[in-house]
Amino acid sequence: MKYRNLGKTGLDVSEIGLGTEYLNRQPRETVVSVVRKAVESGVNYFDLVFNFPEYLDNFGAAFKGLRDKVILTHHIGSAEKNGRYRKTRKPKECEEIFLETLSRLDIDYIDVANLHFVKKEKEYNEVIAKGVLDLAVRLKEEGKARFVGISTHDVSVATKAAKSGKIDVIMIQINMANNAMLGRNEMLAACAKEGVGLVAMKPFAGGKLLQRNKTVTIAKYQTAGISLKKKISPSITPVQCISYVLSQVGVSTVVPGVKNVEELDATLTYLNATDEEKDFSALITDFKEYITGECVYCNHCLPCPSNIDIGQTIRLLDTAQRGVTKTIQAEYNTLPAKASDCIECGSCTERCPFEVDVILKMKQAVTMFD
Repeated sequence: MKYRNLGKTGLDVSEIGLGTEYLNRQPRETVVSVVRKAVESGVNYFDLVFNFPEYLDNFGAAFKGLRDKVILTHHIGSAEKNGRYRKTRKPKECEEIFLETLSRLDIDYIDVANLHFVKKEKEYNEVIAKGVLDLAVRLKEEGKARFVGISTHDVSVATKAAKSGKIDVIMIQINMANNAMLGRNEMLAACAKEGVGLVAMKPFAGGKLLQRNKTVTIAKYQTAGISLKKKISPSITPVQCISYVLSQVGVSTVVPGVKNVEELDATLTYLNATDEEKDFSALITDFKEYITGECVYCNHCLPCPSNIDIGQTIRLLDTAQRGVTKTIQAEYNTLPAKASDCIECGSCTERCPFEVDVILKMKQAVTMFD
């Protein structure tokens, strides 16, 4: 494992970090085994995106005895109600959740207090006006957090945050598919100039880049606004995807998500890959445009009033496009709520950072599975 400066924080982070979204609702033994294997392999940066009690308790067990070996990010504004994810911009509630997180993880401080999923510049201004940024700064001053971060899918938000002088770390999607995204390179340059640490999420574009030899729709966040479907190269590999991300200006670490040790092992093959295996030059010309409306299963659309797991439902829908197998149907049948439970309220569409027509997707899922 190689390590890079996390901007001007003074922290050295592993080139490959770990996103933990897919470890939510996994058995504790799975979470512990993934974390332990990752640390043994040199991974030291972990992004903790949720604040579900069981999720935090599992990571508390996983990090026990390892606090001096890991750098942890907590998302301020990520909340839950009755076991369902939601966002909050209430400083008092955010602080209560933050302190509960410290308690459940059995630690005294978080390394990066991250302003969670700031969608657009309007919301960036909101977290300032409502005092959420002030809360993160105060937690830093009190020693409960070492640095202040922000996560977004919007390059204008990231650029503004980088130039603000108040943000130490920015988390944003960077992958081959958004190589031509308008304003992206300017954002990368701003982070490098200001000494802001850059954490790259979604290196596989929600898995779309690994659907070899298939034609997929690439989402708005991956293009410059042109509607296009793209056939993925049959030779593309996870190693090439990670190599591309780590080659971009200012990137400190990439945080792919995994749900078990096997997926972690597949990601860590990058560490022993040859220069030839890392070479992505033959692929990059495929990614010069993109379109709106494609789900990357991030579940920022939640909570759903009908308790539909929207990301998983659409993932199964996309997987079934070439035919519904018994396995896919069985996975759909185990979902706590079905697509047919959609009441078409539109709240999911409003929250979606990628302009997915969720209501249409639910109708398609009803046709496909129900």
